[in-house]
Amino acid sequence: MRRDEPFQRSILGHPPPASCLPQPNPSFKSLEVEHFPRTSVKMNTTESIVRLGHSLNEVERQHVSNRRETVQQCLQKHNIPCSLDEVPNIAVLGSGGGERAMIGLLGSLSQLGEEGLLDCIMYLSGVSGSTWCMSSVYKEPDWSTKMETVEQNIIHRLVCGHVSCTEQYERLKKMCERDNFSVTDIWAAFVVSSVVKEIDEHVLTEQRGQHTRDPYPIYTVIDQKCSHDTLYKDVWFEITPDECGSSLTGAFVDSSAWESQFDKGAVTKKLPENDMLYLQGLCGSALADWEEIIKWIIEHLLHLYTQENMWINVQAPNKEEGYEVLCTLLELSVCFFKREDVSIYIKTINQLLQDKHDKKGQKINFEEPVTEESLRKEILRVCDSFFDWFPDLLSFWDVIVKCLMKLWQWDWGTTYNFLHKMTAAEVHPSILKSETRQYEDAGLLLNSPYFSVLRKERNVDLIISLDFSAGDPFATVDAAAKICKDLQISFPSIVHLGTGEEPDDFYVFKDNTAPTVIHMPLFNAVNCKGEVEKWKNRYQTFQSPYSDKMIRDLLEKAALNITNTKEKLLKEIQDVVQRKKKH
Repeated sequence: MRRDEPFQRSILGHPPPASCLPQPNPSFKSLEVEHFPRTSVKMNTTESIVRLGHSLNEVERQHVSNRRETVQQCLQKHNIPCSLDEVPNIAVLGSGGGERAMIGLLGSLSQLGEEGLLDCIMYLSGVSGSTWCMSSVYKEPDWSTKMETVEQNIIHRLVCGHVSCTEQYERLKKMCERDNFSVTDIWAAFVVSSVVKEIDEHVLTEQRGQHTRDPYPIYTVIDQKCSHDTLYKDVWFEITPDECGSSLTGAFVDSSAWESQFDKGAVTKKLPENDMLYLQGLCGSALADWEEIIKWIIEHLLHLYTQENMWINVQAPNKEEGYEVLCTLLELSVCFFKREDVSIYIKTINQLLQDKHDKKGQKINFEEPVTEESLRKEILRVCDSFFDWFPDLLSFWDVIVKCLMKLWQWDWGTTYNFLHKMTAAEVHPSILKSETRQYEDAGLLLNSPYFSVLRKERNVDLIISLDFSAGDPFATVDAAAKICKDLQISFPSIVHLGTGEEPDDFYVFKDNTAPTVIHMPLFNAVNCKGEVEKWKNRYQTFQSPYSDKMIRDLLEKAALNITNTKEKLLKEIQDVVQRKKKH
């Protein structure tokens, strides 16, 4: 998803109708017994479990080493002989773009398999909507060996699946009880589950050891505060089944402990892993317009709240009064973000709360003219005191109140900071001081996961960038080049290509000191033949989940890009191999 895309009001304006344990991580050999016996971490230990350094963790290193033989065999089938030392590290990047990116990456991976090219891929990395595809394919062990079946299963779920309002509520109820509950949980429960058509409660570390025949997966997000401060080296955060951490500054922790509470690198409070739905929400949380999103989510909360079966059985003397207060707050919030007259709701809420005081003993009073800040202040005061006034209204009511508070606080992706109070030379001091960090969709800064694979230790030789963005088809590669220049990271020069005409389907950027970059826009002059804008308009980022026909048409377009460029891809792979032979 991208911030610059127009929000489709008609799409999200209506609410929808009402295994195995993770394996120990060999990269933490000294910690496996004491700190990470499967899912548990020893509490209150003083020993740091944070790994400072730039080397790959042992599991990834071994995965890459083993897959090198698979890549070698794949290249030999395409008449590209090379020794194991000459096998190139090839990374496929999936950009953001909502369900368009999810389907686009699925079609691309499926066709790479059809063309016999999937086995030459070493890394698969994504942001935003592409991570929804990744999380779907990696549910199946060794998915790349049975891509056709995996693809059909995902399509069936997207076409026939359904997540009910009751399931969404139960999800929120569960997440409200966790540390660091945030808008990300609400977004995942309402929006992501409606698109991916499931609530996946598996955790990422369950995948350890299940994908020895697949490309190594890397999910990417950004540190929200670093993105605002433009601390580009600190901002890029990667998530794999084995480790999570800062790609460029070299600070990592075992993925099973990432969400736990830390002090000086030691776990002080072990917390359970967030599941795949949360990860999908965290990675795919880019907002086109926060006012539109908050309006839609509040409308959805109101829809849930006014369902008679949700609250009618509550037995409490002040049930009706509490209901009116909370319902009025929700309606007031929706009306405010619709930029409609809120006077009637201000009058109503003041009447309902005329005898109420907050925890400091101050009277609640909504004043006009209403501003965003004044409304936020009063609504948070009401939410904070709500159960002091109505102590018998719990459970469902508690979920709604907590969600409303988080929306007005606009608290996204809050996670305990595993670097809290540590000493790390390459990490900005402001990060080391904070007890928590906030992570969000990397597409808000760069809509493609370049910096996960540009990590020097991964030695990536060739990047295949599958771009499913809207807007400027070269924005991601241009931005990556600029940031690389600022950070002194090797990246090929990008000749400004302009946006006046329809893009081609295949661009190559290379020089002798940087990885070769192949850039492939989803909709282009070859597979759309003069109808690029038509296809872009048909597949907006923010719109209702795609129909069966829309999904199959989009899969076909994505597959055509691979079919049409197969020989070009092989040529660039051969050129990279020849370059490695020379060096």
